[in-house]
Amino acid sequence: MIPRYSRPEMTAIWEPENKFRIWFEIEAHACDAQAELGVIPKSAAEEVWKKGAWEIERIDEIERETMHDVIAFLTNLAEHVGDDARFVHQGMTSSDVLDTCLSVQLMQATDILLQDMEGLLDALKRRAYEHKDTVCIGRSHGIHAEPTTFGLKLAGHYAELARCRERLAAARTEIATCAISGAVGTFANIDPFVEQHVAEKMGLIPEPVSTQVIPRDRHAMYFATLGVIASAVERLATEVRHLQRTEVREAEEFFSAGQKGSSAMPHKRNPVLTENLTGLARVVRAAVVPALENVALWHERDISHSSVERMIGPDATVTLDFALVRLTGVVEKLLVYPEAMHANLEKLGGLVHSQRVLLALTQAGMSREDSYLAVQRNAMKVWELPEAEREGAFLSFLQGDDEVTEKVSADDLAACFDLGYHTKHVDTIFARVFGGA
Repeated sequence: MIPRYSRPEMTAIWEPENKFRIWFEIEAHACDAQAELGVIPKSAAEEVWKKGAWEIERIDEIERETMHDVIAFLTNLAEHVGDDARFVHQGMTSSDVLDTCLSVQLMQATDILLQDMEGLLDALKRRAYEHKDTVCIGRSHGIHAEPTTFGLKLAGHYAELARCRERLAAARTEIATCAISGAVGTFANIDPFVEQHVAEKMGLIPEPVSTQVIPRDRHAMYFATLGVIASAVERLATEVRHLQRTEVREAEEFFSAGQKGSSAMPHKRNPVLTENLTGLARVVRAAVVPALENVALWHERDISHSSVERMIGPDATVTLDFALVRLTGVVEKLLVYPEAMHANLEKLGGLVHSQRVLLALTQAGMSREDSYLAVQRNAMKVWELPEAEREGAFLSFLQGDDEVTEKVSADDLAACFDLGYHTKHVDTIFARVFGGA
């Protein structure tokens, strides 16, 4: 988590001030519940809310001696609250505070990520409709396959990220649990009512069995979800990078006035944003395996997960937040070149229509095996021609092949080269993705 790849809204969630505020609220709400149960005086709970304060520097100073962050916080809090501080943290253990706080922080982070995804989805939808009928070549293995549209490409990414948004919303629900159950999670020294009260006040639900810590399968699923979203970000970024290659140049990142692409070569316009996104996706995914390994803690608890989460919690959420916002900007400003798309589509002299010719021959009575051989032998001739001589060559070769024209007339062969044949169901696909909007 470095400033270069951070946004203040997200980093603020992981700052000590927010963390200690959440700790205080957990403790103060617990005091209210304890007072309602008659475990502590009501006046003590009121004093905690009234006098509760802390100083980050003082907490750090105390922790250097105690080697325990929660104790350091409680000690500093007591310096402000006074005698009534003895009623704070009654029957609780450190994990009650730490785990419940982490749940709140992850919820706060997720709310920002969900907003980020809404912005990205809106941008993708706008650009998809803009280029719904912009025909381009589809590629498999990086090789020309059959025509598609640039809008369909973007619609596919929209659909993927919409699924990711649903997974993230589900992950938020799963991570939003509260543990105020005391040592080893038995509620021996604290009534379950306290947990219920704190959960309601903090927007959480009680963890069914906390064992002193909230089970880490929840966190593993959460970070796995972030990893999947990062992969979706990378897939779109990689598509842009490929399309921006000089030999392709069907689309490219916006290049602003005054921007420099290379310290050595003034002509360069490099896909630096999408390359950056590819790298950031790796950082987010790097949190997934440690989160999975955190699931298998010893018995009712250990703290092997703690150091991991203090790093991956901020790093993964801050990085993904930055990446989603950056990708939204890439999509919004993406330069698209329909003329280049058309030129690339025609580079193989019509070979991209080979399947339709194959199907026409089979429908005319030729076996699939013979049809394939007939189409392929004519296609291979086109591959061998210099690019400047390929225009119209495939149709010409087919129309000069007696075995082919015996089954399909020259006019019917020409009809097989209609681009509209490949785009006739674009509206159907868009209706599936966007609901016909």
